[in-house]
Amino acid sequence: MTAIVYRGCAVVDHATRSLAPDMAVLVDGGRVAWLGPADDAPGPAPGVELVDAGGTTAVAGMVDAHSHLTLPGGAHWIDRAGDPTGRLLAAAEDNARLLRQAGVRWARDVGAPVRDGRALSLTVRDRWRGRDGYPYVRAAGGWLARTGSLPAGLPVEVEDGDGLLAAALGQLDDGADLVKLYMDGPDRETSPFTADEVRRTVAAVHARGATVTAHSSLLPGARAAVAAGVDALEHGFRLDADVARAMAAQGTALVATLAVMESWATFGATTRLPRFASAEGRAALAERREAAHESVRLAWAAGVLIAAGTDFGGGSLRANQLAWEVETLVAAGLDPYDALAAATVNGGRLLGEAGAGVLEQGGPADFLLVHGDPLSDPASLWRVWRTSW
Repeated sequence: MTAIVYRGCAVVDHATRSLAPDMAVLVDGGRVAWLGPADDAPGPAPGVELVDAGGTTAVAGMVDAHSHLTLPGGAHWIDRAGDPTGRLLAAAEDNARLLRQAGVRWARDVGAPVRDGRALSLTVRDRWRGRDGYPYVRAAGGWLARTGSLPAGLPVEVEDGDGLLAAALGQLDDGADLVKLYMDGPDRETSPFTADEVRRTVAAVHARGATVTAHSSLLPGARAAVAAGVDALEHGFRLDADVARAMAAQGTALVATLAVMESWATFGATTRLPRFASAEGRAALAERREAAHESVRLAWAAGVLIAAGTDFGGGSLRANQLAWEVETLVAAGLDPYDALAAATVNGGRLLGEAGAGVLEQGGPADFLLVHGDPLSDPASLWRVWRTSW
């Protein structure tokens, strides 16, 4: 493996939350062998490739903390979950290519169709492990939901708390890295599971060394999940200040997926689907979007760890659109540094993976070079010039 020096790039300085210009990164053997000012960089050694990275920023390989690797996304994303297994596996291969091109090194898959008794996300994770060019994957199995919460055939359906516990342990037996609970129920005003029911499942999963995350777009489910001590909330589109403070106090993270709303807004022009194109649909989306932005602001103000996800596949976005989420977090009110951290270092903290989302000397050489400064221009994350892996 040829050693490479990337010379002249800027690097994000986490200590000062600012950009350090004119730096150099020496990559050798898949690790960052040296990182510092370009003028202090070691002299070129024989066989070392020199890359002129002037005008770029080296950003740690990003973490898409909410993804669905086996699904393609788009306006008909729910329908695609019923596609034949071969088509879903082909979609995953395409998503792997898109993730690399976009500079996403880690994908946290939080739900996949179950085929032949096992979630396809686990099959994909196992196939990709150790293969060059593929993302690192941490995967839940299927969505665990109360019967009637999702279209039939999509989730693993259970009737009560005992069923939830049994299904969660079954996912771990299948090899899942984490368990995903679906905390929006058939009744929008009531959580589908009580805090006590969820707490039993959380304790059992933690005893097995795994984590629990909870889909939540409605407040009742968010309250129950947080009271039960889940490790993270997905989406969190409707939070209040009390829930946000409780999340911060106990270390429950929020995985933001605000760009889903932006995607839906575009469908008002590109489709005739009433959910997006009708006057009623547009009004409902505008209200939901504002509530979601306010929820993220509440979580940020409370000190909740915020990670960024696209919900690609299981939502309408595509696998190469994590930059859109960073932009939308800034539009919602986050400081650009915190929005970038949500897609990098905070994603790594959520995963509990050393080196994930971090660019540092001695760490893995997983970074991307973007044209511009993501701390003043989040759109620069769309302008990926090169990835190091």
